[in-house]
Amino acid sequence: MTTTSTPARAPSTIRPLAVVGLVLVAINLRPAVTSLGPVLAEVRAGLGMSAAVAGLLTSLPAVCFALVGSTAPLLARRWGTGGVIALGTTALALGLAVRPFAGGTGSFLALTALALAGIALANVLLPVVVKQRFPDRVGAMTGLYSVALNLGASTAAAITVPLTAAAFGGDWRYGLGVWAVVAAIALPSWIVLARDRAAAPVPVTPSGAPAAGLRLRRHPIAWALAVYFGLQSTAAYVIMGWLPQIFRDAGLSARTAGLLFAVTALLGVPLSFALSALAGRLPRQSGVAVLIGLFGLAGYAGLWADPAAAPWLWVVLLGVANCSFPLVLTMIALRGRDAATVSRLSAFAQSTGYLLSVPGPIVVGVLYDHTGSWRIPLALMAVLMVPQMAAGVLAGRDRQIG
Repeated sequence: MTTTSTPARAPSTIRPLAVVGLVLVAINLRPAVTSLGPVLAEVRAGLGMSAAVAGLLTSLPAVCFALVGSTAPLLARRWGTGGVIALGTTALALGLAVRPFAGGTGSFLALTALALAGIALANVLLPVVVKQRFPDRVGAMTGLYSVALNLGASTAAAITVPLTAAAFGGDWRYGLGVWAVVAAIALPSWIVLARDRAAAPVPVTPSGAPAAGLRLRRHPIAWALAVYFGLQSTAAYVIMGWLPQIFRDAGLSARTAGLLFAVTALLGVPLSFALSALAGRLPRQSGVAVLIGLFGLAGYAGLWADPAAAPWLWVVLLGVANCSFPLVLTMIALRGRDAATVSRLSAFAQSTGYLLSVPGPIVVGVLYDHTGSWRIPLALMAVLMVPQMAAGVLAGRDRQIG
């Protein structure tokens, strides 16, 4: 199969477009999830959703990312990275536009899954785009789209409740549906980039063999990245799914809970860029992984003691801990010698990692439902930070695959 469908555009035009495309699609990688948390109580009431099903809803991103993300390298070899990301963006916009008006819990879950499937494709392929189009600036470009990702996440968390109240008369359906418009804005740039396959060839190994030939399951580094990715995803989706509810149960208002949650993502805006740029220059990232984990331990301990005692401090600590996401994306790009390896490594680490993270939010929801308290779920999350740090130490070693 040829890797070109149109003549290559000049780098002076296509590289800026690739930057725009990275930023726009990254902005849309989290609002589907973070816009839901602040209004989860209203969604549950409107759809008659139990706490256990709500826990399943918070685990749905991990399920979709694991199952759909694993197909991304195969699809990219057929349609190109740009084409697959354009397809994913279309699915995302459609799912977000229709799901708020679902007639019941089942259809709401199905349409959420459609939106998340689109995100899954972009999740896996954005590190590949960075390696293909910006091989000399991996850390900086990973940091840039991590900043955009956190900006989108924090904005959705912060304004969904006030936007719903001010512009939509308190109807949560329109408050969630408006994010489909933001997703649609990202689509045109990827339609253009999808036609530029000469500048972003199908990933193959240096010997010419398909990247799929790599036996990643035999590489300790690949498993360390997958475990680290899985544990940080568990923490991220528990925070995205349940943190606003933790604060609301502690007596804070829905608006305040949404703002507090937004801080955890907003901190990632400056920290993600700085951390990725720094990590990209370091031969080892093990120490950074440990430091981030210690912030997480402190944040969970504070929530366990009293969520309302110092809520702004707890969310700052957890916001720093959330920087494990841009760190692992940077490590994935650094551990692969070429775009082919990064494509396979990204799919393996993310798909395996998300699969490992599936039980976490469900278990948290079940524990909360049965105990009526957040103490046992928060203790569990604190304990999980220890193996996360251990996996980060192994994944951060100065080794490469490929």
